[in-house]
Amino acid sequence: MSDTKKLRVGIIGSGGIAGTHTDSYVKFNDVEVLAACDVNEANLKKFGERFKINKLYSTWKEMLKDVKLDAVSVCTPNGLHWEPTVYALNAGCHVLVEKPLAMNAKEGQKMVTAAQKNKKHLVIGFQWRFDGRTKVIRRAFDEGVFGKVVFVRVQALRRRGIPNWGVFGRKDLQGGGPMIDIGVHALEMAHFAIGTPEPESAMGNTWTYIGNKPSDVLSMWPNWDHKTYTVEDMAVGHIRMKNGAVIHIESSFATHIERDLFTFQIFGEKGGATFDPTMIFTDQAGAMVNCTPAFVPRVEMFPYKMRHFVDVCLYKRPCESPAEHGLMVQKMLDGIYASAEKGGKEVRIA
Repeated sequence: MSDTKKLRVGIIGSGGIAGTHTDSYVKFNDVEVLAACDVNEANLKKFGERFKINKLYSTWKEMLKDVKLDAVSVCTPNGLHWEPTVYALNAGCHVLVEKPLAMNAKEGQKMVTAAQKNKKHLVIGFQWRFDGRTKVIRRAFDEGVFGKVVFVRVQALRRRGIPNWGVFGRKDLQGGGPMIDIGVHALEMAHFAIGTPEPESAMGNTWTYIGNKPSDVLSMWPNWDHKTYTVEDMAVGHIRMKNGAVIHIESSFATHIERDLFTFQIFGEKGGATFDPTMIFTDQAGAMVNCTPAFVPRVEMFPYKMRHFVDVCLYKRPCESPAEHGLMVQKMLDGIYASAEKGGKEVRIA
């Protein structure tokens, strides 16, 4: 890589995830983090001091007008994804936006359209598709090991893991609870592992029974703000793809289970697989065979995600997490929540 090429980056939002982005950026010789913005002046000041960023702004409009940037990371709450993303794309910047793409598919479509119109890259922060286990399973799919995939079960379940920071409990700023926060990761990597088919319809249900009440139960993140908690504790969804495959997803911040789960399982006509533990199931030599890879590459997903974005912007690397995939996942999430509001009735996905 040439030392003369530098990607000039700005950070929109200075919360916890912004630090994770910038931790990687500052390690890259071909990146300059020139500016950051946040409405929270105290947080922004600390962020600037931590990463030695002098150009600090209260709004993204001011930052993008004042500083010539090539790219931005959008690290705001979900409700503030689409507007700064579209503004940055219109200002000529590539954008890495954290998951999910937006609050809903309508917002997401505006973002995708702006990227296409301005011929800029819009990359979604789906780091779990970069995990070595996901890549092994996707390769098995590509090589026809599973044959036709008929069913996928996805689980992103916490026994008691309600975030006690940020705005994760506020539906008006997040769009939902565990389904849109952690379920989205498990859903997108499973969807990626089976070739990203287009969704056709969805059914879903949500329940809230723990997070909106005070609790003295010991947990890893106690004392969340139950008074402002308006999201679900648990959600399930059943999504039918246009190719006939079905994805079933379960996600929770709080539910009564033995242990936390973050995994998916593929059922195909010729074979199947599980993410954790990573195994492939098929028939060989007249026997049912369980195959465990002897080696799975260990990928540091977040640094990989950041390096991938830089390489896409600077060196024309093919994008492994395009906005179009994010939009499909957003439509699935929308469908699950819309169905839940209708008592679990099936809804069409446009």
